[in-house]
Order: sequence, then C-alpha cells, then structure tokens
Amino acid sequence: MHQHVLQLDIQGTPQRWITLQQAALNYATDAVAWVDGETPLRTLRGGFNSATGRQSAIEVHPIIALRGAPKINLFEVVPGVTKLKLFRRDRCTCAYCGQRFSERELQCEHIVPASRGGGWTWMNLVSACGACNSRKANRTPEEAGMPLVYLPYVPSRFEHFLLEGRHIRADVHEWLAARLPKGSRLG
Repeated sequence: MHQHVLQLDIQGTPQRWITLQQAALNYATDAVAWVDGETPLRTLRGGFNSATGRQSAIEVHPIIALRGAPKINLFEVVPGVTKLKLFRRDRCTCAYCGQRFSERELQCEHIVPASRGGGWTWMNLVSACGACNSRKANRTPEEAGMPLVYLPYVPSRFEHFLLEGRHIRADVHEWLAARLPKGSRLG
C-alpha cells in the first residue's frame, strides 16, 4: 500500500514524505495550495453535519503543495547519505569493475580512504564489490591503478526522494522522474 504523501513547498520543491493523517491536517487547516497525482490516494470520512446531515470527507492526493514561503532553500540542503541510497544512486554497479550486483553484495567504498581523511560524503563514496574493495584496500584509485568507471555526484532533491526506496505510486514516481536533472542515472 502506498500510504505516504509527497509534501512540496508552494514552488513544487519536495520537502518530505508525510502520513495520511498529517496530510488531512493540512487540508483541514486550508494549508494546501495545490495537489497533483492522477487519482486521490484515499478519501477520509469524518462526522455528520447536524444542519445538512452530510458526512465530511477529505480527498487526500498523493502530492500536495503547502501555502507560504519555504523557510530555507531546500536545494541548498545536501541529502543525507545512506548505504542503500548510495547503491541505488550507483545503479548497484561496482565503480571499479563495472559489474552489477545485488545490494547485499555491495560495499560502500571511500575513494579517499577514511583513514586518510576521506569523509562519508556523496562525492567521496561509491559502490564497490567485495573483491574490488579488498584489492583497492587503503589506497586511492590512482595508487591502486583502479580508475573509476563512473564519477560520484550529489543527488538532486528529486533524485533523493526516489533513492529513499519507498514504495511510491506510479504517478508520484513519474512526477519525480519528470523533474530529474538532465543526465541523471535514475532517469
């Protein structure tokens, strides 16, 4: 079941995934500026109006944009790195041999080894198979004679939401995919 709603700012920048209940609160407080998605995610029903006898209902769409100006520019916020997001960014491909592997067969590999000051950042991490990671060991790719077959990059906001690996409705996936940067590995 696809039970999460993609919350955007008024400009259409993804902010976070929210629950149906959080989305309903935004609808009830008139905070929703616009919606998207082929069909509503769910219709939530409430109590009955004593004057009209009609039951209240809120149609929750899979994508909602909230009114008001964003407090920060989310495009300046670097998405957090996790092992699974890294493997998905790299399309489960070893950065040294170019072979594809399952997520459980891959390892996070520091281009500049952590022991030599290399950080846990998007630009210093790539996916590697166990054999290549062991062969490279505590060296840079140049020192090991193992050039990268692709370069690391920092995912955009739109890529970040796809990399999280949630079960995303097809229409929400298409909405995010349509906004990926040119040349994205996820496109």
